[in-house]
Amino acid sequence: MATITSVPSPAAAETRAARPGLLHEIRTFWQLFFVAAFDPYRPEQHYMRGPGPACRAKDPSAPVPPSH
Repeated sequence: MATITSVPSPAAAETRAARPGLLHEIRTFWQLFFVAAFDPYRPEQHYMRGPGPACRAKDPSAPVPPSH
């Protein structure tokens, strides 16, 4: 009588490894969400808001903005 043994196919194992599970997708989503939601960089704080002191020094007739 012949005995049949089952050996896992390497192709099936590679397919499982290449296709991450639902838990991995959820974890990746939350990681990206927290990075985007709590990113300390605020670009609006770095943009220039008008002519600076060098421009005013070149043109003395330029109005001086009120200081706060």
